[in-house]
Amino acid sequence: MKQSKTSGISFFEKNLTLWVILCMVAGVLIGKFLPAIPAVLAQFEYAKVSIPIAVLIWLMIYPMMMKVDFASIKDVGKNPTGLFVTWVVNWLIKPFTMFGIAAFFFYVVFQALIPPDLARDYLAGAVLLGAAPCTAMVFVWSHLTRGNPAYTVVQVATNDLIILVAFTPIVAVLLGVGGITIPWNTLFLSVFLFVVIPLAGGILTRHLVIKNKGEAYFNQAFIPKFNNITIGGLLLTLVLIFSFQGDVILGNPLHIVLIAVPLIIQTTLIFFIAYLAAKALKLPHNVAAPAGMIGASNFFELAVAVAITLFGASSPAVLATIVGVLVEVPVMLFLVKIANRTTHWFPMAPETKTT
Repeated sequence: MKQSKTSGISFFEKNLTLWVILCMVAGVLIGKFLPAIPAVLAQFEYAKVSIPIAVLIWLMIYPMMMKVDFASIKDVGKNPTGLFVTWVVNWLIKPFTMFGIAAFFFYVVFQALIPPDLARDYLAGAVLLGAAPCTAMVFVWSHLTRGNPAYTVVQVATNDLIILVAFTPIVAVLLGVGGITIPWNTLFLSVFLFVVIPLAGGILTRHLVIKNKGEAYFNQAFIPKFNNITIGGLLLTLVLIFSFQGDVILGNPLHIVLIAVPLIIQTTLIFFIAYLAAKALKLPHNVAAPAGMIGASNFFELAVAVAITLFGASSPAVLATIVGVLVEVPVMLFLVKIANRTTHWFPMAPETKTT
């Protein structure tokens, strides 16, 4: 797959943490001094799904799904070892380490600081993050570590398909262990709304545009049109959510930091599990780096969407998923630096030996 201009990191993506903080402040101020705005918007919902937030989330996810070339699935057999590392880490390790680390910190380490009911809600948000491996920003992390773009897109494509069948049961089981009962039909609805619909729309759009205009036009002209829409949808979603979350944040400002601690530990741990596994298997760096990145980062847009659907926009569980957005970029950029400084750990990729 050809790398397009979208593979680079934009100004908004590089400073995403700053924008998240600004949106948090703006949202809290709106909730505090203009409470009529979130009150009116809260009335627009169907089946417990906020329609304004759903629309904004579709604006985030749909462009991401267009970037994924599902035709690349036919290349799965060309480098199966790297894909096995990704699949095992993402689906057999990551959700469960997230649950264990978050439960340990929320229920034990921070027991005196976080009431049990809030700890349970924060755990739910952490579980949703842990069960949703990255499907979009990993293109950025792969590019920054000089990852193999063809391999990265196969990673993302297969993970998108696995999410359809694995996300719901993993979340249901882990939340059940954590003492949180949720209706399966609501969880299935969340996956349908925020994975199946944008996934189908992205596949159809990609097919039609490439058929009529060609792949070069799609990568170089069509996809870049949506860059600001994706970031704008994310930032507007955060403003709206934080307007609902104002009371929780103002009442528990320290909790933002407390939630971030296990998320940062989890992100770093998962990166090194995947990265060192790839090293042990003697995979080239341009496969090992994306494997570590896709495991470490989260599909936080999906986690936020599902948290809102399951628990409501004002739930502390949603706050936990948003903290995931807050810490994602600085932590991942730190891991990018580690990956770029350890290229000598890995054998040279065959296609780069002559350069």
